[in-house]
Amino acid sequence: MTEQMTARQFHFSGGVADWRVADGGACAYFRTGSFATGARFVQAVAEIPGLDDHAPDVDLRPDGVFVRLFTTAPAPDGLSSRDVEMARLISSAAQRLGLTAEPSQVHNVVVTIDALDIPRVLPFWRAVLGYGDRDGGPVEELNDPHRRKPIVGFQRMDAPRPQRNRIHLDVWVPHDQAETRVAAALAAGGRVVSEEMAPSWWVLADPEGNEACVATWIGTDGRGYP
Repeated sequence: MTEQMTARQFHFSGGVADWRVADGGACAYFRTGSFATGARFVQAVAEIPGLDDHAPDVDLRPDGVFVRLFTTAPAPDGLSSRDVEMARLISSAAQRLGLTAEPSQVHNVVVTIDALDIPRVLPFWRAVLGYGDRDGGPVEELNDPHRRKPIVGFQRMDAPRPQRNRIHLDVWVPHDQAETRVAAALAAGGRVVSEEMAPSWWVLADPEGNEACVATWIGTDGRGYP
């Protein structure tokens, strides 16, 4: 029986060390070194029994393959026990080809728009982007129907903020890479606006005050780390 699960439950499952939850599913990146090797890996994945009933998103590039698993569900990140099973099978296919996962390469980007009246502004962004609503997902979120481009989410404001930017990026990274990413941003001239919610997320700003959040799955189930 398929059971919904949180990011925490996924990460504490056995056999998923190659994978990281970075908002919107469990992801893995396998370094291949060539397009041909990547194609052989994708073919091996395509031959996994039962794949058609729970197919992953696969992005084949000349130097590697990015794989994402998720189950459309109201649980955080849309994960289920089926994703654990498929992650194990995909990792086994990679191992047979001598491929190594690089979890540090996993990340996901969400564009967040602050708005006073979300129902009023959301249709504009749906139309101009050609996006659609995510089935079973947040009602205040738009997705690329092909799941290739960044998610666009909407955050409700209580009052206008004319002196602060109202569009920012949420950069979702593996929980074990977050502090490294934050340190790199600070070394590149950024500053911490708030770390009150760390390690769930850090609010950072560039030298001119434009903001971005580095976020992890930690806390998405209402609990801390680990």
